Parts: sequence; structure tokens; C-alpha cells
Amino acid sequence: MANRTVKDARSIHGTNPQYLVEKIIRTRIYESKYWKEECFGLTAELVVDKAMELKFIGGVYGGNIKPTPFLCLILKMLQIQPEKDIVVEFIRNEDFKYVRLLGAIYMRLTGTSIDCFKYLEPLYNDYRKIKRQKADGEFDILHVDEFIDELLHEERACDIILPRIQKRHVLEETEQLEQRVSALDEDLDEVESSSEEEELEEPRKPDPTPLPDQERRRYRDLDRPRRTPSPRFRRSKSPVRRRSRSPKRRSPSPRRERYRSKSPRRHRSRSRSRERRHRSKSPGYHRSHRHRSHSRSPDRFKRKNKRSHKGE
Repeated sequence: MANRTVKDARSIHGTNPQYLVEKIIRTRIYESKYWKEECFGLTAELVVDKAMELKFIGGVYGGNIKPTPFLCLILKMLQIQPEKDIVVEFIRNEDFKYVRLLGAIYMRLTGTSIDCFKYLEPLYNDYRKIKRQKADGEFDILHVDEFIDELLHEERACDIILPRIQKRHVLEETEQLEQRVSALDEDLDEVESSSEEEELEEPRKPDPTPLPDQERRRYRDLDRPRRTPSPRFRRSKSPVRRRSRSPKRRSPSPRRERYRSKSPRRHRSRSRSRERRHRSKSPGYHRSHRHRSHSRSPDRFKRKNKRSHKGE
């Protein structure tokens, strides 16, 4: 009897309100400790007190599929089916964010498409942080506006399959809803108007950022020392006396050819001067030369033999 829907409850989307939660999850909620101890005999007024004690949102978690207190209170509201004015007060409550989220998800499950957009879209301006328990039992942080966006655009929230609603642009075309005005539009209009006034008042200044060629030239000038170019450099850079770069190699001039040709006499004198410098630099040259001078060479033996033959 405690798990039955109230007698005067009306059907939602053509079915019992509690059937919006899947049977397996619904059975786990009925068997949970929180449902038996905290949710027994609750009325629409007492649900508010239980919602104020919530610390996080979520669906089921763990290997044995345990429901969170937030999910248990959702099923309790589907069971007792509070009036629409009470649900709207839940949504407009700014002091307790989890009470607001409880009313928002109940409105998404039971309300029409127009009611969902009408009462849930103003919650996009709520940026408070909330805690959510995931399926593995861990917690993560998100914001109220993110959860509202999931309710309006996702197919599942807190392990509950959400009923389908019409798209907003369809309701706007049929004039059932007015075009949504974001709270950021006013700020954007102010920024644009202020920028236009500044452009009209102050003339546009040239862009101080240099071109790539100018930037490259500036760095090159800073790296190289500042000096006047040599006459040769100046002559090569002048546009009038620019030399043509032909792929063919020019033949050397006769003057250069004359200086390149080396006479044997000049070559011999250069080799002798190099040998003299080498003798003066090497410290052991005199000893080796003296030793070689006193050593008996075959020419010396020949000269001695000739003298001996002449004496005989």
C-alpha cells in the first residue's frame, strides 16, 4: 500500500506517473533503506524539508544498483503528485539549489513542452556548483545551468528516461512561445555600442605591427655592426654597375695569366728560402747536418781512391 500512487492522481503521458521510472530501478528504490525510513508517509509539504537536506544529485550507483536520496524523492513526488503551484515554488527557490533541481526534473517529467521551456530556461542564469554521484560511486562537480541543459536536450537524466518534447523553434513558428532572449545579449549590445562610439570619436591609428620584411630588416640591422660600406660593396650594390651572372666561366685575362705562370728560377729561389727558414726554426738541424757532413759518403771514398792512385 505504501508504494501505490494516490487515488486521485491523474495519468501523465497516458500512464501511471511512477511508471516513468524503469521497473528495475523502481524496485531497487522500494527496497532501499532511505525509502523505507525517510520517505514513508511524506506529503507535499514534508517533501520540502527532505529536499533541503540533500547534499548531491544522482541516479543509481554501485554494483548492486543502490538509489541516491535524490532519486528516491523524485519517485515520491511522482507517487503523491503535488500541485503545479508547489512545483513552481520549488523551481523558484533560490536559497536551496537541490530543491530547485528537484522541482526542475519533476517539471521535465510531468510538464508539457511549453511549461518545460517556460519554467526551466530562466535557470540558465544560475551558475552555482552542484555535486553529482556517478555510477561508480565517485563524485564530480557541475553547475546548475549544465544540469538544466541536460534536461532540455538529453534523453536521460539521473538514470531516468525523459519524455520527448517538441523543439523550441517549432513552438516559436506556431507562436506558442516567444523568441528567447539571452541575458548576455544586453551585455553584447552595450559592448558593441561602446566600441562604435570609440571608433567615431578617435581616428583609426595605423597598425603598429611591422610587415614581415620590415621585421626581418630590423633584426638584420641590429645583428650586424653599423659601419659604412666599402667602395667595393657600394659598387657591387649600385644598379648601374651590376655585373651579369652568366653561367659560363670567363677566360682569365693575359695579365693574370702572366702572374700565374711561374718561372723555374723563381720557383727554385722560393724553395731555397723555405728551406732556410725551416733550418733556422728546427733546433736539431745543426747536429744532424754536422753528423751528415762527417759521415763517409760514397763520393768521398771515390775521391780518396783517385788521390791514392795518383800518388802511386
